[in-house]
Parts: sequence; structure tokens; C-alpha cells
Amino acid sequence: MIVATVGGADVPVDEVDAREARLRDSPLAAALPKADTSEGRQLRRWLTQLIVTERVIAAEAAALDLTDADAPTESELLPDATARLEIGSVAAAALANPLARKVFARVTADVDVSDADVAAYHARNPLRFATPAPTRDGWRGPATAPSLADVRPQIADHLRAAARRKAFRVWLDARRATLVRLAPGYEHPGDPRQPDNTHRH
Repeated sequence: MIVATVGGADVPVDEVDAREARLRDSPLAAALPKADTSEGRQLRRWLTQLIVTERVIAAEAAALDLTDADAPTESELLPDATARLEIGSVAAAALANPLARKVFARVTADVDVSDADVAAYHARNPLRFATPAPTRDGWRGPATAPSLADVRPQIADHLRAAARRKAFRVWLDARRATLVRLAPGYEHPGDPRQPDNTHRH
């Protein structure tokens, strides 16, 4: 059985089975949903998304003649839980692979932020990069808002990293839309048309 195609190449159900079996044999097993339940089918849909995403990224790396040499570290691209939420769980999981991080770096190389963006961020968040002042008794007192000049590099790095994550997510969504065809039963976990979707507003 074929669960998806990526650029016309089949993704067999055996690949999803193998990925699920590895998870169920790992230390994460206790946190996983039971197989053959609605949540278990959602896990298989998520794994399918990860597999097709990995194939899309591998195809792009081959097209760009990239290797994983000198790839950024995972913590450079995804420094915290907020960054992982911004980019999405599938893309975050895919970025565990150095080759995916190299594609990220190439795809987002031209992404930057303007001085106006930096100034506007500082105006909205004057204490974001402030250092609390220590007091005589060892506690930290209220922070004083630093000047824009003092925190411009930190703000620019923060905004640029967020903009790059967004650009990669948008690029990846577009590439998947072009290259990936999912079989019935293996739709995206969030697709409202599939029967196991429980996300409601």
C-alpha cells in the first residue's frame, strides 16, 4: 500500500510502519497513543507528514547540490520551545537532520529585517533585552529599559531568526503542496475532512 507520493515517488506503508515501530520501541513509548485508536491513527498521519517532509527536503538538497557539512546546529535554528511552536512540529522534527538545517540556511539566506522593524520592536518591548539590576540583599531589582543602540544587535538577531523560521515554514508548505500527494487515511492530522480530526473551535 502507498501512503503518499513525493514528486511521483511512492512512500510505502512499510516506511510508516517501521517509523512507528521504532517510536514504540523507544523511551517515548509510554507517552504514545495506543495503536488502532483515533489518536494512534493521528500519530501515523503525523509520521507520514514527517516522512514526506524529509523527502521534500532531501530532494531540495540534491537539487541544490548541498551536503550537511557546516550545517547550523539545531539549537541555533530552534533555540527554545517558542521557536519550535513557530515553525511547527513536523518541520522542527525534520530539522533534527543536519542536511535539513543546511537547506534551511540556503532557503533563508536572504531573509533580513529592517532598521524600522528593529526600532518598532524596541518601542513595543522596551524591557525585552533589559538586564535586571542586582540589589544589596542579593535580589534583582526592576530592570531599566536599555537604549535602542544598546540592544539593536540582540533585537535584530531575534527578529531575523523568527523571520527565517517563518520563511522556511512558508517555503516548506509550498514545496509540499507542489510535490506531495497523500493517500486517503493519511491526510494531514489537522485536515478537517479526515474523521480523526478532533481540533474544534
